[in-house]
Amino acid sequence: MNWQVYIILCSDDSFYTGITIDAQRRFAQHTAGAGAKYFRGRQPRCLVYLENNHDRSSASRREFQIKQLCRDDKQRLIASSCNQLEKN
Repeated sequence: MNWQVYIILCSDDSFYTGITIDAQRRFAQHTAGAGAKYFRGRQPRCLVYLENNHDRSSASRREFQIKQLCRDDKQRLIASSCNQLEKN
């Protein structure tokens, strides 16, 4: 199964990092209030980062690595060529 690692920009300008097999569906769940507790008191603004082609284990490891990054490093990651999110 193709797991994805994603980052969402939140209404308080924080970043939320998670894993899923369908990032668009998961973003919709977060927006509808059916996602993580992190979104209590803040709203998901937009999906800003996506990595594809992980298995469950590697996605979890990558999620942990990203969560350990400081904000500036996360912003560099979002702007990097590693970001597989199609920007229109």
